[in-house]
Amino acid sequence: MTTLGRIDRDRLGWWAIALVLAVLVGYLLTSFIGTFVFGIFVYYATRPIHKRLSRVIQNHSLAAGVSLVALALPALLLAFYTVAIALQELNNFLETQDVGYQPLQSLLAPYFDVSQIVADPLSLLSGPGTLETVQTIVQELMTYLGFFGIGALHLFVVIIIAFYLLRDDHRLAGWWRQRFADSEGVMEAYMYRVDRDFSNIFFGNILNAVLTGIIGAAAYSVLNVLSPAGLHLPYPALLGLLTGVASLIPVIGIKIVYVPAAIYLVIATGGDPALVWFPVVFVIVSFVIVDVIPDLVLRPYVSGRNLHLGMIMLAYIFGPLLFGWYGLFLGPMLLVLLVHFVALVLPELLVGAPIQPEAVPDPLSQASDEPDSGSEDEA
Repeated sequence: MTTLGRIDRDRLGWWAIALVLAVLVGYLLTSFIGTFVFGIFVYYATRPIHKRLSRVIQNHSLAAGVSLVALALPALLLAFYTVAIALQELNNFLETQDVGYQPLQSLLAPYFDVSQIVADPLSLLSGPGTLETVQTIVQELMTYLGFFGIGALHLFVVIIIAFYLLRDDHRLAGWWRQRFADSEGVMEAYMYRVDRDFSNIFFGNILNAVLTGIIGAAAYSVLNVLSPAGLHLPYPALLGLLTGVASLIPVIGIKIVYVPAAIYLVIATGGDPALVWFPVVFVIVSFVIVDVIPDLVLRPYVSGRNLHLGMIMLAYIFGPLLFGWYGLFLGPMLLVLLVHFVALVLPELLVGAPIQPEAVPDPLSQASDEPDSGSEDEA
């Protein structure tokens, strides 16, 4: 009896330690939940690229690093180019004003110098004031060191999470199966379907954004060629690419891009009835060709193929409203976890029958449960 009591006390002590560790880990996760969720999103968005690169690059760490660069570099270059173009246009506007904007122009002067790289990249190397410009930019950035430091820390954590998931996902999946798999195979079936739909949704959104950007750039470039004399669409290709990025924004979507552009075109007509047709055509093309067609035709094929599209849209809408910015990723993740739990486990739990890995009929599914060719591996 004494031995049993000592064993029980030992187990109770270990359970207490486990509880403390669980509380600490839970506190860490809740404090940085947005960072962790975004890291998982980056992993799933990058995994198809990593699978293809792994066939060529044998080093797993190098393949993971190249995959992350391949995903992030285009977005960073587009963001830099957009900001530089905006600074150039603002500088041109301020130079045409006689009074009232000198303080603002003086404040933004170092960044105007940086924006000239877009117009003349060689000026970065050949300009006589290159060193002074760099020093000025560094001094300005130092005033925001704390802000950039926190942002860099979160970005570093995101990259670390995505990197090690890309490199070691198969080892993690094997460890999970060994520790938590049940004899009926329910856990493995559940995790497989969750992993498959995570991959479809997150990489599908990236693919849909790329296709939307290509369609937008082509449509706006053609419109600009057909524009009347004295009225044109500024930077049509850049505007089209921005619609692809904006398609990832919930609720508003690409309207955040083409609505301001339409307002600009209306103002640029100067009330001339002969020019009004162009802003109208621009809005129609933006809404039908760039907005509606990719959303209704492309998105169902590249995102959430095993889930009801309406449920996914609701997850994207209510996720940010409930959780903040990271709800854009957490909302669809919770939807996938819930749908497959309800389909695979809950009905048989409620009736008390033995749990089987085969899913019961799922009214939320609009497609078959056949495995996707693009997401055969578990994470």
